[in-house]
Amino acid sequence: MRFKLICLSVCSILFFTHCSNEGKQSAESSAWVMPEAGTSVNLGDSVNLELKLNGKADSVVYFADGVKLKKAANEKSVAVPTGDLQLGIKAITAKIYRGQSEPEEISTNIVVKSTLVPQKFGYVVEKVIKHDTSSYTQGLEFHNGFLYESDGLAGESSLRKTDPATGKVLQMTKVRDELFAEGITIVGDKILMLTYQNNVSLEYDLNSLKLLREFPSQYQREGWGLCNDGKVIYSSDGSNTIYILNKDTYMQQSSIEVYDQNGPVRELNELEFIDGRIYANIYNSNRIVIIDPANGQVTSEVDLSELYADSIRPMKDFDGFVLNGIAWDSKGKRLFVTGKKWDKLFQIKLGELQ
Repeated sequence: MRFKLICLSVCSILFFTHCSNEGKQSAESSAWVMPEAGTSVNLGDSVNLELKLNGKADSVVYFADGVKLKKAANEKSVAVPTGDLQLGIKAITAKIYRGQSEPEEISTNIVVKSTLVPQKFGYVVEKVIKHDTSSYTQGLEFHNGFLYESDGLAGESSLRKTDPATGKVLQMTKVRDELFAEGITIVGDKILMLTYQNNVSLEYDLNSLKLLREFPSQYQREGWGLCNDGKVIYSSDGSNTIYILNKDTYMQQSSIEVYDQNGPVRELNELEFIDGRIYANIYNSNRIVIIDPANGQVTSEVDLSELYADSIRPMKDFDGFVLNGIAWDSKGKRLFVTGKKWDKLFQIKLGELQ
């Protein structure tokens, strides 16, 4: 009897040990061999993806931010091109399929960077127009022969319509004192306006400049610049990210990160969409960058340091009165730029540096 009990005990120990090891094995996940999280990859180069699988797989499908990249049959390394990816941090996910069970998912990330040196544009001044120095310019738009401008600062903010020939303010609607107006864009017969740190957006009637509604922003972040391409709206918040919004609901759909050859381009401010590219003022600089909205790459730039020298600007003792405001007349092919509290608005033409 004692011998039987000993045998049963030994068998029990072996059984539970086997079950314990088997459970431990099944609990182990597959793992990434490469790339390591945070690996930098230049846009257009290939990145090698390799896994260490826990058991045999029927197939492995790789994704970047949810977009399918490639399907593989095993854990061998596969090379994936990055030319169609957007710049910035990309989540790389592997879905590992086995039979009819739910796929195992594991993720890592890479940082896609730009090596493109932006083309340098020069410019010529075609016309100088008066600009109201009471306007702390935040957004600037050209539409049907008129300029529309948002004017910032708490207690001083407004939305205005001006004559581009004379600079005369034709219509103005005051924004309530608690709000700090920021960028604007015209969508159909409406004007959408951001606010700086108030986390609300404003919608105005284009013809009357009457406030139609005020509504909370979708996300708690600063509002800086706006523009649209007729299909979607682009919004900046002072970082290197441009958010893509639905033009009818104003809800965020996606985003892009902006890079040049030196890394992230931050402080993206006032925006304008011109011939398939996003033009952006860089706050506290005289630089305008030109961005490919497909991937966030800075393809060109223009330095306007000599346009209106700091030393001769009005209110020059205050650093905040910087270049800000880009408007495009798509029919007349006219480009307008100005700055905060400037007394001049410039019509310029860009061209390649000689």
